[in-house]
Amino acid sequence: MTRENTFRFKQFAVLNDKTAMKVGTDGVLLGAWCDVREAKSVLDVGTGCGLIALMIAQRNADCDIDCIDIDEGAIEEARINADNSPWSDRIYPFMSDFKQFICDKKYDLIVSNPPFFNNGVLAPDKSRQNARHTVELSFEQLIHKAISLLSDKGKLCLISATDAEEEITKSCAEVGAYVHQKVVIYTKPGKEPKRCLWEISKHNSAKRCSELFVQNSDGQYSEQYIGLCKDFYMNM
Repeated sequence: MTRENTFRFKQFAVLNDKTAMKVGTDGVLLGAWCDVREAKSVLDVGTGCGLIALMIAQRNADCDIDCIDIDEGAIEEARINADNSPWSDRIYPFMSDFKQFICDKKYDLIVSNPPFFNNGVLAPDKSRQNARHTVELSFEQLIHKAISLLSDKGKLCLISATDAEEEITKSCAEVGAYVHQKVVIYTKPGKEPKRCLWEISKHNSAKRCSELFVQNSDGQYSEQYIGLCKDFYMNM
């Protein structure tokens, strides 16, 4: 998806000048779309620079957000960005491998913008490799672990490549979880879809499917995207 190099919160700049991991459309979409209305406890898996956690903190004034990542540099960036935000007292970045993550509480919302470039050429730098490929955390591992950490009414929200649907659906069935919402993301009309947004929980309900176009055919942001993300851009 396109890169959002000029993305800024209305309250403050998300990224300091030295931030290495740029803000992308995937994270913006997930952070703006996930349902935060009843969430008191949130876990951001693979937080990177902390973008999604910051967006959730802006949207929900009553939640605390744990942010984990296996990369020390990413956690340092997330910590800097959180400390420089209005929500520093509610965002807690720390280094952890989700596969070994142990917690004595349950989360109302778990979000993840995971690595899903399964078939691409591996990046030479290990931190970039981990951030871009399912070499450290597969969708199966993510879903199985996340469901065990959710509260009774909790939700897992994630973004994936479109070709991950079979793996995600299969992984949900294995742990008795259900897809509540699926949003197919198109860059613009006439293009093949690249991403899907997913909302998953322990409870069965009618599955809602929809589509979202990031841009119009002329390359300008669509009304759908503006309506979803306008609260986070300085100029939109």
